[in-house]
Amino acid sequence: MADRAPKLAVDGTSKHIRGRATHELAGRRAFVAGSLALLVRPALADDRHARIAAAVDAAIRPLMARHDVPGMALGLTLQGQRYVFHYGVASRESNSPVTADTLFEIGSLSMTFTATVATYAQALGKLSLAESPGQRMPALRGTPVDAATLLQLGTYTAGGLPLQFPDTVRSFADAVAFFRAWRPSAPPGQQRCYSNPSIGLLGHIAALAMQQHFSALSQQLFARLGLRQTFLRVPAARAHDYAWGYDKANQPIHVNPGVFDAQAYGVKTTSGDLLRFLEANIDPSALEPTLRRAVLATHVAHFQVGPMAQGLGWEQYPFPVSLQRLQAGNASTMALEAHAAQALAPGQAPPGPALFDKTGSTNGFGAYAAFVPSQRTGIVMLANRNVPVPARIAAAHAVLQQVS
Repeated sequence: MADRAPKLAVDGTSKHIRGRATHELAGRRAFVAGSLALLVRPALADDRHARIAAAVDAAIRPLMARHDVPGMALGLTLQGQRYVFHYGVASRESNSPVTADTLFEIGSLSMTFTATVATYAQALGKLSLAESPGQRMPALRGTPVDAATLLQLGTYTAGGLPLQFPDTVRSFADAVAFFRAWRPSAPPGQQRCYSNPSIGLLGHIAALAMQQHFSALSQQLFARLGLRQTFLRVPAARAHDYAWGYDKANQPIHVNPGVFDAQAYGVKTTSGDLLRFLEANIDPSALEPTLRRAVLATHVAHFQVGPMAQGLGWEQYPFPVSLQRLQAGNASTMALEAHAAQALAPGQAPPGPALFDKTGSTNGFGAYAAFVPSQRTGIVMLANRNVPVPARIAAAHAVLQQVS
């Protein structure tokens, strides 16, 4: 017995020593592996960024050269990671470069924000998109435009409202007189005629329902979405960041004020903020419940119009989608001509994966945004030249094909 006790003690000690040595060796191996992982991850991230940058360069540099674009910003969101690229100058006169703080006009891409203002008012119970305009604007009661719903105003299916107000409309009173005198070319809900006055009236009525001015209501929406560099009227303190657009004669230009300009084409924003707006649309789960419902309501398709489905602000396509179909859905004829609209009553969310997009232009700027929620992917393009829409979409499509 006396002989065994020390042996057991020695054996026990040796087992402990062997176990500790094995544990320490495993720990060292884990430390080395972890250190290697820390080294590899940045290398992989750098490699991915380099590949994405190469794909963006291959699409954007030729586009800028072909169309004499002074400056551009392109942003990508890919599975939660952001990549933003800036090119050229925000002003040829000052030679100031495009940066993360450069503000671009986004033209009718502004309509996606106006649509969100309206769906937010509805989510709060302040109005219903099934209402008619005259319920909020007594001056329009009983007129032909009062036969349309707010939803039809927001989807350009009110009956043939024009792309722009006539030049004689210079004030709100002029706009009211125009709507009172307007006569439809088709019953509401039968044809889509892309129209700034149409969605402009929707935005105005949403603001009436919220008992606020549309500009103030929009800035509140921007703040709720975390957009700190998005404006309808650029503050004086940010004037130096406001890019100059360039018209066909290469003259510097900013958008002219007009009736319902804020609602239809008035937003100025940065590449980062517009990308953040896309991310809120890709995954609105982090938004407060009312705003989340409002964002999701803009993803509902209400009318099939040729190659695309028209929602509030956003247009959508089954994903994957060909370049040809995207370009057909964004062709100039879609904005300039009437098209038959097939109602998707009572409106439906996409039945499968979908791509949402919207173009926007002013005389000196061109913009494009597209996102695919199921892929957690989005792209924004901003330019201080009105680049032809087919060229914008071809460049964006080429980038997404390379990086997705």
